[in-house]
Amino acid sequence: MLLVLFLLVSFLSLPTFSLPLEPDSGHPFPANQTFRPGQELHNLKRVKAYLKKVNKPAVKTIQSPDGDVIDCVLAYLQPAFDHPELKGQKPLDPPERPKGLETTETVGESFQLWTDSGESCPEGTIPVRRTTEKDILRASSIRRFGRKPRRNVRRDSTGSGHEHAVVFVNGDQYYGAKASINVWAPLVTDQYEFSLSQIWVSPELYGDNYPRFFTYWTTDAYQATGCYNLLCSGFVQTNNKIAIGAAISPRSSYNGRQFDIGVMVWKDPKHGHWWLEFGSGLLVGYWPAFLFSHLKSHASMLQFGGEIVNSRSSGFHTSTQMGSGHFAGEGFGKASYFRNLQSVDWDNNLLPLTNLHLLADHSACYDVRQGRSNVWGTYFYYGGPGRNVRCP
Repeated sequence: MLLVLFLLVSFLSLPTFSLPLEPDSGHPFPANQTFRPGQELHNLKRVKAYLKKVNKPAVKTIQSPDGDVIDCVLAYLQPAFDHPELKGQKPLDPPERPKGLETTETVGESFQLWTDSGESCPEGTIPVRRTTEKDILRASSIRRFGRKPRRNVRRDSTGSGHEHAVVFVNGDQYYGAKASINVWAPLVTDQYEFSLSQIWVSPELYGDNYPRFFTYWTTDAYQATGCYNLLCSGFVQTNNKIAIGAAISPRSSYNGRQFDIGVMVWKDPKHGHWWLEFGSGLLVGYWPAFLFSHLKSHASMLQFGGEIVNSRSSGFHTSTQMGSGHFAGEGFGKASYFRNLQSVDWDNNLLPLTNLHLLADHSACYDVRQGRSNVWGTYFYYGGPGRNVRCP
């Protein structure tokens, strides 16, 4: 399976381990294990070497209010150009935007907390969230850092422990997808759980509770390829205003102001790369065509909505929230939404999505309802609180 994901995500805020993790075993040292200075030093060196590899030299550094450090890295030194097929290259010029796109690029809105400082990255650089030792220690191993977690989640009768409330279309050839995603900070109650709002384009890591803008790509269903953001050679960033993985601000509040962010991905008809746009027309970058096999031509399914992990660590359903933490039936200002759902066709035209299919794995825990209006186009509300009297 091939997937490209664009995420607004919340993880549980966790303390980090005080010892480095064994890089090959994938397990932290047990608390009662004999302290071995030699092994400790070896692991620490591995962590330091990895940090040196992923944190490229910065021409400027910006301190974000949430504690993140944003490094302004020369665009041609970003991790993507460590890839053998990209070495010595520079980011491509912007492609032709899909026809029917109403927004134009603006510089005023990035929706990210680090820009509140008033600082920005110079032209010719890209903002990169600095990876820290604490980030790596939250992962099971250096090898697994930056990849989607594969935890041993306790399964119920429905399977994997992952639960969804989504809409999807299939049965056609799709060359892109676009939607505006309502921004919330859902409560996550267990260390092995998360709550995502995402767009999947397919052929059939942070220790806080801020919602963040993520990207993810894989060519083998998360087994060995792919990673989040810029943590491996793959995605080529071209924009100096968006730090992928940085916290999003502002956030919506119940019965209060609502905020949403537009996200679009589409296949460049000329070169075949998949490009990403964020916010008010900000072109973020692209995934080179050589990364994919099936997606070299088109996608056969588009999916939009929410995903959580239900670990059942206490023997009952999690209270991790999806979206706003409220059911779809509560509507605007209370339930989370996606609006203006569109696809890109073979001729690079943006078209409204029709014939949506709805799927809620456990509708008593998280549900989804669709609608259509002149202002919002095709839209849907989704989410829920998780555990409740009807979702034990």
